[in-house]
Amino acid sequence: MKKQWLFALIAFGIIATLGVLIPVDFNTGDISGIDTGDTAWMLASTALVFLMTPGLGFFYGGMVRPKNVISTILQSFIAMGLISVLWVVFGFSLAFGDSIGAEGFGLFGNPATFFMFKGVGGAPDPNFAPTIPLALFALFQLKFAIITPALFTGSFAGRVRFTSLMIFMVLFMIFIYSPLAHWTWHPNGFLRNWGVLDFAGGTVVHMSAGMAALAGALFFGPRRDYNKPSYPANIPFVLLGTGLLWFGWFGFNAGSALGANDVAVKALLNTNTASASALLVYIFFDGIRGRKPSALGACIGAVVGLVAITPAAGFVTVGASIFIGGTAAIASNLMIYFFSRRGVDDTLDVFPAHGIGGIAGMFLTGVFAEEVGLAYGETTTFLYHMLALVIVAAFAFGGSLLLFWITNKIVPMRVPSLYEDVGLDMSQHDETLFYENDEKVKARKEKLKNYSPDYYQRRNK
Repeated sequence: MKKQWLFALIAFGIIATLGVLIPVDFNTGDISGIDTGDTAWMLASTALVFLMTPGLGFFYGGMVRPKNVISTILQSFIAMGLISVLWVVFGFSLAFGDSIGAEGFGLFGNPATFFMFKGVGGAPDPNFAPTIPLALFALFQLKFAIITPALFTGSFAGRVRFTSLMIFMVLFMIFIYSPLAHWTWHPNGFLRNWGVLDFAGGTVVHMSAGMAALAGALFFGPRRDYNKPSYPANIPFVLLGTGLLWFGWFGFNAGSALGANDVAVKALLNTNTASASALLVYIFFDGIRGRKPSALGACIGAVVGLVAITPAAGFVTVGASIFIGGTAAIASNLMIYFFSRRGVDDTLDVFPAHGIGGIAGMFLTGVFAEEVGLAYGETTTFLYHMLALVIVAAFAFGGSLLLFWITNKIVPMRVPSLYEDVGLDMSQHDETLFYENDEKVKARKEKLKNYSPDYYQRRNK
């Protein structure tokens, strides 16, 4: 175990050394085109989107068993560290660097274009955002790259080894997220050139995370205590996380207008309306099925609405946003029920919320996008959306399964049985929600004291 951390420290040292040796001048280029209003709004939006990841940590952390609360929240926080550094080194280049691929059919960016943020400074780039500094655009996009791997951690919460999760996050950013961002948002990306509309990340963020979550749930298999009664550790945490996500999502969607303009206002209006619609429909649908309206259901519904409106936020009317949020809420609710009947252990329902929400959002964007949607008598955009859904789903699901397999060969991904039983808070981080004199803590520490499993054990019996 110590060798892994030594290797990680050496790798980080190399990155830090490169950062010192490669000079980067921030104040290069013509800044005359910068709009101070757009810049101010995008600074605020970037901060709002950043807040979503801690919010997601509390949202997830409140849902799991008490023995896994800290580890679950930390899995969101570690993404903020890992992806932030890698984005500066080569991540931004992979997503938005000079396109590698045929004209109009870009596949991924050249990692050398903005290596160590070379050329990313105070001047705007007309290819991406002509009225704000390129560095600000890069920072805004970073926040999307951070939250995407944090999202899928909920599907295998309570049974993943922390070191292997970090490896998987890095591989996912390189081989799944960055190509999808390039396809969808780079001027030469092939999905963008097909006319696929993804305003703020329905495919890039939510479908990719949802498909990775489904792949993870199938790869890891059920928790050892999957069939035992389970109660959320802290519902107020879930409510807090939902509030932070809803608040941050205004930057996520309205910020994707890349300026302080009418499109940003429209996106903000649609975002709030769709989430409100989904929240109500989710608890109404629970009521039809004989359940009491719950805080947990309201929170899941609100998040599903936020997910579903993400690709459509700047392209549809406010009336359509009500329909999109409500439809996605019903689809997600039914998928959760289906998974429970089939024994698919997606711990925190990441695929039903983000996978199904993202799919529903992209589908309905193709239907309701003003002037070019199916509802307006046009078929081209809708058909390209259907093709994009198939391509993105297959790529993200198949690619994630492959990356899970590769990561598992490097470091086994699932913790040993005892570690899972004791909980990841203590077995992975030597921390706990309980007081030090609590009998449960003493008992768990005693179990771990002399336990040294084969580190390369692949699966738990």
